[in-house]
Amino acid sequence: MADPSSYRPKPGQIPDSPGVYRFRDEHRRVIYVGKAKSLRQRLANYFQDLAGLHPRTRSMVTTAASVEWTVVSTEVEALQLEYSWIKEFDPRFNVKYRDDKSYPYLAVTMNEEFPRVQVMRGHKRKGVRYFGPYGHAWAIRDTVDLLLRVFPVRTCSAGVFKNAARTGRPCLLGYIGKCSAPCVERVSAEEHRELAEEFCDFMAGRTGTYLRRLEKQMTEAAEEMEYERAARLRDDIEALKKAMEKNAVVLADATDADLIAVAEDELEAAVQIFHVRGGRVRGQRGWVTDKVEEITTGALVEHALQQLYGEEKGDSVPKEVLVPALPDPVEPVQEWLTERRGSAVSLRIPQRGDKKALMETVERNAQQALVLHKTKRASDLTTRSRALEEIAEALDLDSAPLRIECYDISHLQGDDVVASMVVFEDGLQRKSEYRRFQIKGFEGQDDVRSMHEVINRRFRRYLAEKEKTGEWADGESTLTEEDGRPKKFAYPPQLVVVDGGQPQVAAAKKALDELGIDDVAVCGLAKRLEEVWLPDEDDPVVLPRTSEGLYLLQRVRDEAHRFAITYQRTKRAKRFRSSPLDDVPGLGDTRKQALLKHFGSLKKLRSATIDQICEVPGIGRKTAETIAVALAQAAPAAPAVNTATGEIMEEEPGTMGSSGQPVAMGAPDERRGQET
Repeated sequence: MADPSSYRPKPGQIPDSPGVYRFRDEHRRVIYVGKAKSLRQRLANYFQDLAGLHPRTRSMVTTAASVEWTVVSTEVEALQLEYSWIKEFDPRFNVKYRDDKSYPYLAVTMNEEFPRVQVMRGHKRKGVRYFGPYGHAWAIRDTVDLLLRVFPVRTCSAGVFKNAARTGRPCLLGYIGKCSAPCVERVSAEEHRELAEEFCDFMAGRTGTYLRRLEKQMTEAAEEMEYERAARLRDDIEALKKAMEKNAVVLADATDADLIAVAEDELEAAVQIFHVRGGRVRGQRGWVTDKVEEITTGALVEHALQQLYGEEKGDSVPKEVLVPALPDPVEPVQEWLTERRGSAVSLRIPQRGDKKALMETVERNAQQALVLHKTKRASDLTTRSRALEEIAEALDLDSAPLRIECYDISHLQGDDVVASMVVFEDGLQRKSEYRRFQIKGFEGQDDVRSMHEVINRRFRRYLAEKEKTGEWADGESTLTEEDGRPKKFAYPPQLVVVDGGQPQVAAAKKALDELGIDDVAVCGLAKRLEEVWLPDEDDPVVLPRTSEGLYLLQRVRDEAHRFAITYQRTKRAKRFRSSPLDDVPGLGDTRKQALLKHFGSLKKLRSATIDQICEVPGIGRKTAETIAVALAQAAPAAPAVNTATGEIMEEEPGTMGSSGQPVAMGAPDERRGQET
């Protein structure tokens, strides 16, 4: 590990001008490339106290052994040079987007004497018109098959074309009218190129001209009683309309735009792009990246723009690019895009209307892509095994922690304090083993004390189950109920993870020590810097940002947080919608609903006599008396006020909705997990 001060440039050596810098390791490999409006100010940020740097930045500067820079005239030149060097050196600490698949394009080879329509993947070639990308190659072939009726462009390979020219016989498509057969000179090279141009115009969104022309020709043919030709033109029109339906209209003003959305978490980011041409979604693609450097959403967008348009020119760069966040500064990026297109490009965040609605769709796709990527990554056996091995090595465990339990505390300003326990076995969730806790030992907000109580209660139950099964006496374990299900707390984890830093880890360790348990490892994951804390250690364990072990610990921690906050919200909502009827012994939900349905509100029920309450089906006199006493003892709730008119509402919480059911506010109760 290098000391950054050993290669720090001398004061005044770094120029105060735009430029691009490169960090190299001890083997002279470029590990990071960056650009700056002022090289002096930017590089100074890397050579401050290591404790003040973000862990990802700290890892980069301690891996590097030297830094060098190149001065340029403008920020746009810096942007271009940064992109070129990232492509050339592939630095390990830079954001690198990787396609989640190799997307196919519909390509027209306008650089050939007889242009060909085909499916293409990979790098774009000069002189070839591209449309897409598409999700599947069969989607391209379906579209082409429909359009060949109207634009019979060549689709055959060079070998088939030469063989047909040699024999003087066209292929099957030439016989059925889906190829103009330039191979046997049915059309000239100029006529065939004109067909290819029309095909490209139609795919680019200029569809109205051809439909109107065909409709006019069909009408003329019908008037001249050329009914077969009119029917053929009618079928051509239907084929074009069917091809157009495959790309639904989303923007009414025939906009050409690319919409870019980003979904991200602490470790990864997914980018989705929708290509809209002529108001229609013509293609979609996506990337996923590891966030190996500290980076904002705007910077992720900037890298995505470089990846997307770095090799493009002309109409391949649209007039409008819609993004979720603007790069900082935005002017150089916008100028760079304008330069690549050759005319003005608008780079902005959509605020309202159809474009905003479509951006929300792109964002949903980005979220789904990130979830799908994480699911695939988590389900891979090799990856899970490597993650468990990395955790065991980082925490100095004797073996991989096949069962991991994670605990989190949740409350709202000290009220409704709850805790969660989630279980991962062999790197996968075991939702049937999840447990929920109410903090009973004290009132108020104290996360450390709450963590001690929860760990104590969980492992006291474990020891009790262990003693009950006689495992201590004869060494044999019977860890299942009579029906074969596992007991609640019969299985001990190899690793306990707590959401928090040193205080929470110390509390968990103290609880285990008090119970005499010394074979369960404990660690904490602090969310702010993703540091792993161990008991009795002053410094945290910092796992690499690309570590599968850190990724697994983060998933475990996030799942515990989700489960805890869901339970806390449910508990709070249940408290808000509580009713005096809840305190009546033996009064279930069915009879509560019957009472509210009969009287309409708690206020009317409170004013009813015992005889009137007895009129409700299922309510006897003794129960009616108990209800009346409970309602009399409960203080009436404050009247609801209409904030618009100031009017005091007659109804109370618990009144009937239009369906005849009591109106209840709050989130639905979460069923998964048992409360302890």
